Amino acid sequence: MLTDTALKPASLSFEEAAAMPVAAITALQALRDKARLQPGQHVLINGASGGVGSYAVQLAKAMGATVTAVCSGRNAELVRTLGADHVIDYTQEDYTEGDTRYHAIIDMVGNHPLSAMLEVTEPDGVLVLVGSMEINPWWGPLARPLHAILRSPFVSQRLEPMLASVTADDLAELSRYAEAGQLTSAIDRRFPLAEVADAIRYQEQGRTRGKVVINVLP
Repeated sequence: MLTDTALKPASLSFEEAAAMPVAAITALQALRDKARLQPGQHVLINGASGGVGSYAVQLAKAMGATVTAVCSGRNAELVRTLGADHVIDYTQEDYTEGDTRYHAIIDMVGNHPLSAMLEVTEPDGVLVLVGSMEINPWWGPLARPLHAILRSPFVSQRLEPMLASVTADDLAELSRYAEAGQLTSAIDRRFPLAEVADAIRYQEQGRTRGKVVINVLP
């Protein structure tokens, strides 16, 4: 019997619901479990217009946080509609060189050194490492989490690498956010099943806005 399932929220289409589970659960666990986000705190989401990031913006706002979203200028309006209070266009501005300090940084991109991100994280804040664009030739995707673990004893901030796990309870929690009108899926493109290869190539370009959906039935 499947234990990691939940009913589709009535407020979502089948496409919106199908796009949600892994990415939205990753966002939920990053904010709730790793960042332990509280109302009134300021969170920065790096990679805010991507699959995980687009859910993280909405969930952080639903949790009562002030949200700064980092994305390209072409995606600024999207993240604003998802609830971002502030938007930083990474092609024009480097958030690690700004004066603002954040209680939590949720990093989906891995395009800045840990030291630079810690400079703009509050001394009692947290840096959550969800993803990275760079793959180390020796350690692969484990290099950045290992670096964080080794550095953690020497800084005041918490460094939290993460790997999400799908649970029925968290799917139910996402459903509650969706039913309350606080969570939806930003769908970039839809592909028929016969064009899965095209969908993968599109995803690999790294410019997806929200989620890509495969329609199994015509």
